[in-house]
Amino acid sequence: MIADFDPVALSLGPIAVRWYGLAYLAGFLGAWWWAKYLIRRFSGGLHQGISPEMIDDFMTYAILGVIIGGRLGQVVFYHPVYYLQNPLEIFMVWQGGMAFHGGVIGVVLAMVLFTRRHKIPFRAFGDVMCAGVPIGLFFGRIANFINGELWGRSTDVAWGVIFPHSGTQDLRHPSSLYEAALEGAVLFAILCALIYRARALHYSGMISGVFLLGYGVFRSIAELFREPDAHIGLFFFGTSWGQWLSLPMVLIGVWLVVTSRAKKIDA
Repeated sequence: MIADFDPVALSLGPIAVRWYGLAYLAGFLGAWWWAKYLIRRFSGGLHQGISPEMIDDFMTYAILGVIIGGRLGQVVFYHPVYYLQNPLEIFMVWQGGMAFHGGVIGVVLAMVLFTRRHKIPFRAFGDVMCAGVPIGLFFGRIANFINGELWGRSTDVAWGVIFPHSGTQDLRHPSSLYEAALEGAVLFAILCALIYRARALHYSGMISGVFLLGYGVFRSIAELFREPDAHIGLFFFGTSWGQWLSLPMVLIGVWLVVTSRAKKIDA
């Protein structure tokens, strides 16, 4: 199979609608709908003053947090020297280049501002929002595959894919699809099981913690199959930059899960 798809999903005259943009839209809409559903489904004081209308209001904060944080994350974490030399290109987000870890930081800061403004508990709000993030991750990684980017390492497995943009005709792991499955579908299923089977929303911070922990672990696994950035390469013991960026998420996730047992919400 050759990953040589048209990144433009639809052209309307001079306007080009790209798969990547549609993926962001689907991700935001999916997370928004799921968060509102959880608020309505688990009402009765469980969410301590958080209303469905607040989810509507927060989406503007979330979009700005993802875009600004994701872009600055790409600049700081992956190409600081280049953007120091070409500062105006920092604002050219339409050219691509968003870092998930930066997006996480941006959304966390947005949640801090939002929860303080509305005087609602940060942990409980974070649980509701984190429950739907894997939806966006799923669509985003599918879009990465369609764009023929973030290709995997060379392989001889039967499902190997040729990525023309890699500059070779080697068969490579479709690592973005691995991430779509792990960070998207599997992580979403785990969070749903915890919500419905283990009553995880009754423990403030548990869903947020499991999300951070799960993403960090799954991203680190996927990094074993993903081609490292050429200008960064690998570190000692063959670790990648993506794994090191995921380590703080794992540690914070573990802390949130452990401390959530002492923050049970009676509802």
